[in-house]
Amino acid sequence: MLIAAVVALAVGTYAMRLSGVLLRDRLELSPALRRLLPMAAAALLAALAGTAALTAGAGFAGVARPAGVAVGALLAWRRAPFVLVVVAAAAATAVLRLAGVP
Repeated sequence: MLIAAVVALAVGTYAMRLSGVLLRDRLELSPALRRLLPMAAAALLAALAGTAALTAGAGFAGVARPAGVAVGALLAWRRAPFVLVVVAAAAATAVLRLAGVP
């Protein structure tokens, strides 16, 4: 049964992606919608990042994780190298958890 579910999801995903390629020339988008699509992608990415940063399981992740994400966001905004952003965010979270901050 698990294999059938995986195959069904794979076929559905492939069909949705293929329909985008096949219908690209047939579907006419309004200029307003064309301007909104890039912003919608950025909003979706921000929502996913916010959810991942603030929740763990079904509840709040505590203060340490969002603080680490904030450190990483600040360094990314200041155009620090990616490795430094990741290591600093993880270190900030680890230090806060070591200090007993949830």
